[in-house]
Amino acid sequence: MQSVDVAIVGGGMVGLALACGLQGSGLRVAVLEQHAPEPLAEDAPPALRVSAINAASEKLLTHLGVWSTIIGRRAASYHGMEVWDKDSFGRIAFDDQSMGYNHLGYIVENAIIHEALWHKAQQCKDVRLFAPAELQQVAWGENDAFLTLKDGTMLTARLVVGADGANSWLRSKADIPLTYWDYHHHALVATIRTQEPHQAVARQVFHHDGILAFLPLHDAHLCSIVWSLSPEQAQAMQQASEDEFNQALCAAFDNRLGLCQVGSERQVYPLTGRYARQFAGHRLALVGDAAHTIHPLAGQGVNLGFMDVAELISELKRLNREGKDIGQHLYLRRYERSRKHSAALMLAGMQGFRELFSGANPAKKLLRDIGLKLADTLPGVKPQLLRQAMGLNDLPHWLR
Repeated sequence: MQSVDVAIVGGGMVGLALACGLQGSGLRVAVLEQHAPEPLAEDAPPALRVSAINAASEKLLTHLGVWSTIIGRRAASYHGMEVWDKDSFGRIAFDDQSMGYNHLGYIVENAIIHEALWHKAQQCKDVRLFAPAELQQVAWGENDAFLTLKDGTMLTARLVVGADGANSWLRSKADIPLTYWDYHHHALVATIRTQEPHQAVARQVFHHDGILAFLPLHDAHLCSIVWSLSPEQAQAMQQASEDEFNQALCAAFDNRLGLCQVGSERQVYPLTGRYARQFAGHRLALVGDAAHTIHPLAGQGVNLGFMDVAELISELKRLNREGKDIGQHLYLRRYERSRKHSAALMLAGMQGFRELFSGANPAKKLLRDIGLKLADTLPGVKPQLLRQAMGLNDLPHWLR
């Protein structure tokens, strides 16, 4: 039987970031992942799943020593953001220079971040990667958790971290209740070639039956789109001919970048909000999608997960330095309180935004248009909104 201090179940972006962040802390770490990542070909077309990496996550990834690798691949910095309500006067725009920044964030393919973190974890001498590895059983003892893998390998750990995604096996095994709600929308993702250059601006338009985001990629004429639609409309758009799809997309996007042409397959997935009632328990902590999932409205999902990691790294290092038991729920409550608060604020904000911007009620439309106009013109509002979007209000102390 092998013995470690921290066993991380799930070797996605969030789980690997935690493993890399604990290197050098004196804690022995195991990462259990079902599939090792496939090597990425340099000339492969852009992957469909991308993230808008904000300034807070950039600081964490820089601290972990992987950021230079990530931006050396196909990361695209964006310098402006524009949000508007279709067929109305409501709009708000941000640009980095007028706000005193040199960029607002980066659009990066998830696979590129994942591969960089995987290679980094392989180089960490305190980290052991088990892949392929599937958990079969877990039992929480007084001083250790006992894990059995499907191949018969057995491990003990002082703390088990659930980084195993939205449908977390570990969360359900620990009987942690989940608050969840169906957004009654599906997200359609695809790569789009635009007639006009995107000029490194992230754009988002609200129309009464959906939300459409164009995220600028490394090529000046390529964008990744996330189109949030009713399940029926998402299905119809996925199955439409290329011409029909391109036409509907241009109309929904107010033709902002000229003619648009789909340049990839179209994937659709359902949107669900989730919030675990506990983010920690006896010898257990949850991070990332295992603890919370939010609407992809502002591309903030992975940023929220990375800030869970930043907070947990800080707590585990402190507990270990002070000679305390890293698996005691009593000590993990500080992490839990901090991150539950941040996730609740983000979920509530996204939900409120979504409610306000859905439907064609004229009174509601007038309210949101006036709201956008005021946010765009009132002094002091935009800098606060931007700090929030860049994650600068949510930074753990050690990353500042």
